[in-house]
Amino acid sequence: LNNLADLLDMEAAELTMESYLTDLEAWDSLSIVSFAAMADIKYNKQLKATEVKAAQTVADLYALVTGE
Repeated sequence: LNNLADLLDMEAAELTMESYLTDLEAWDSLSIVSFAAMADIKYNKQLKATEVKAAQTVADLYALVTGE
């Protein structure tokens, strides 16, 4: 949550795993690309922008990065 909050310039307390990305004002096309880049750098996980764009919740993003 902290990495995503930093990416979106938000407080981590504002996010939950159930938060819908479309409800987050800062979630846009640049955030999608930035999230994919962050996943590669911090977690060595290569994600396609289409995979990130398909995510609906914070939990979906977590699952992309962790494979859970």
